[in-house]
Amino acid sequence: MASPYREIFAAPGAWKFSAAGLLGRMPLSMTGIGVVTMVSQLTGRYRLAGALSATMAMSVALLGPQVSRLADRHGQRRTLRPAALLSAVALAGLLVCAAGRAPDWTLFLFAACTGCVPSVGAMVRARWAALHRGGGRRLHAAYSWESMVDELCFVVGPIISIGLSTSWFPEAGPLVAGVFLLAGVAWLCAQRSTEPSVHPPAEHGGRSALRSAGLQVLVATFVATGAVFGAVDVVTVAYADELGHKGSASLVLAVYALGSCLAGALFGLVRLSGPVARRWLVGVLAMAVSMIPLQLAGSLPLLAAALFVAGLAVAPTMVSTMGLVEAHVPRSALTEGMTWTSTGLAVGVALGSSAAGWVVDAAGARAGYAVPGAAGAVAAVVALLGHRRLTRPATVSWRKGREADGVPQHLGEQREQADGAGRGGEDQDGQEAAAPVA
Repeated sequence: MASPYREIFAAPGAWKFSAAGLLGRMPLSMTGIGVVTMVSQLTGRYRLAGALSATMAMSVALLGPQVSRLADRHGQRRTLRPAALLSAVALAGLLVCAAGRAPDWTLFLFAACTGCVPSVGAMVRARWAALHRGGGRRLHAAYSWESMVDELCFVVGPIISIGLSTSWFPEAGPLVAGVFLLAGVAWLCAQRSTEPSVHPPAEHGGRSALRSAGLQVLVATFVATGAVFGAVDVVTVAYADELGHKGSASLVLAVYALGSCLAGALFGLVRLSGPVARRWLVGVLAMAVSMIPLQLAGSLPLLAAALFVAGLAVAPTMVSTMGLVEAHVPRSALTEGMTWTSTGLAVGVALGSSAAGWVVDAAGARAGYAVPGAAGAVAAVVALLGHRRLTRPATVSWRKGREADGVPQHLGEQREQADGAGRGGEDQDGQEAAAPVA
């Protein structure tokens, strides 16, 4: 293992909570596709399967940030276990109703309740932030590592879920996803020594992390970015089907994830300088430009090559995003802030998938690649327009009633904050230190 990764895992308990996070994150990529596979096998109704998957995605988007907000206020252990149990019970109810051919409204009722599933990825990143607070290079490596874990989940999860449901019994995929969730959350919550401390109630102030103007830019950009991901998945499957090689779609998409995974691994090894906001903007623009070659690919090998190149911009952009979240929301709302970016991504995936399906049905798979191209262009425009908000220094606290990323009123106040909180300097690793908040 290269030096930065060896450093981050030298901390006591680091590998344990990261491994627990891997297990607990598997349902993120297993549940939706597992429910689609299950319902299509049991009923043959793909429209119902897609509607249930969309309901689950929107439920996660609505409830996920609230669960993370409770975790910031009351601690991960007190919040994650009941939330995971409630989500698992709802998922079990969905499986029982589907197997028993219950009325459709019961399926939607349970699907809507599965959204209280904890954002395990955000919980793990919050532990890294607490463990390496002020260590820019180590925290950069930790976020890069977690981006690779995300990609691993999205490559392996659907394969496991679909394989179980098609080779064992229809409910097997979502069922195992629920088991992974409970096991991962239980293992994570058992590790008390690395759990982030709970901030005093006065530091929360009853305000959502989404009040941060910087976080609003990140979430809006991630909605468009999620649309890129969702559209690429749907159109690639349709394009492979048109060419008579539908089974190859999973391999082509795996190459996309492989590009991101490799870029994330290398990104964590690089000692970077300069503003994080600038790196983030370059990453978003690179993702948008990388959608252009997809319009020109005339075969699956060329498409795979184009997607591999496109994937190289994904993980570095995600890593920079998490660094910006840490800089633009108070530490008392860090988990919630990270979950909001995941929520924006999930909403975008749902929108991109729907738009791509409509275009494919109307004009064919080749025309469908215009959807991720357009979504990438939107992401670039939002990033360019909102970039100035991300370059503003974050205020130290919300306790004085200031926005999380408002500019200090006076130069003297800015200097005082920089001197007292260490903002704007370099940490012991030579990195630009993240702006401490709260």
